[in-house]
Amino acid sequence: MLDGHFVDIGDVVLHDAGMDVRSPTHELTRAAAALRARRMVLARKAPWPLSIDGLSALRGLMLGSPEVEPLGKDRGAGAEDGPVHDDEDPLASHLAEIDAILARTTKTLAGETPIPKRRSHLVYDPEVDEAENEDLWLDVVKRTEKWPAIAAAAIAWDAWTGLGMYHRQPWLGLIMAGAILRARGLTTHLLPLVSGYKASRYRLQGREGGVEKVEAFARIVDEAVDQGEKDMQRLALARETMLRRAKDCRSNSRLPQLIELFLSRPLVSGAIASKLIGVTPKAVDLMLAQLGGALPRELTGRRRYRAWGIV
Repeated sequence: MLDGHFVDIGDVVLHDAGMDVRSPTHELTRAAAALRARRMVLARKAPWPLSIDGLSALRGLMLGSPEVEPLGKDRGAGAEDGPVHDDEDPLASHLAEIDAILARTTKTLAGETPIPKRRSHLVYDPEVDEAENEDLWLDVVKRTEKWPAIAAAAIAWDAWTGLGMYHRQPWLGLIMAGAILRARGLTTHLLPLVSGYKASRYRLQGREGGVEKVEAFARIVDEAVDQGEKDMQRLALARETMLRRAKDCRSNSRLPQLIELFLSRPLVSGAIASKLIGVTPKAVDLMLAQLGGALPRELTGRRRYRAWGIV
């Protein structure tokens, strides 16, 4: 994280899968929000994040998005007629309210709650116009369209930090810089620039010139590429190790499919493997035992509802 907070990658994977082994912290919810933002950028075409609609969606302020209904208020036209007694589960409404509270709390901690028109001056600077800052930043992106990709992304990131965009989401700036590199065709994937920033040990001092900022950003990109290569090598090594266990298995064995499932997902539980591969839970247990020492790390530390992943 750019604001100095670090979380365990295993906790992020478990939180993203809804299998937390402990209560999620504020830092963990922010890391999960950054992960969702990266997925949103990857799921849409490259120019989309570099627009007002893209910025609004990445911040959770997209118009027309479903909002959590206020708790304790009547829902539906016939709510005033009294409680309904023919529900299959009398606790369903109470559990739904609890789920709504948890969802709203998670969005608030992650900085995704829609910002009201009248905000507290104790938290937000009343002199900062975020809409104007967005227009200024998008203008910088537009004016650097003909620039080399690295220089354009470096200037855009510098403008992002200089304008103080979105103080509750400091990690979004490098994601947008990665989106620029992807939009210019330099990459087909979103580079992990935050990891490159951490590895490069470059920190803004406020005294750098334009050339120094571009050079520093180039070092961040280089470190991000190295990090991506290390991740690919780690996955390739894990795949090779697991395939050795499947070398002598029968031709109709589903073990190779389980191995590919481990490589395609950050977390795999017995229920997920059973459903996607099309075998019984007992068969999944036998295949996990067959992998032996090549089995990916167990992430939950539980005896039941266990899950494994390459992290």
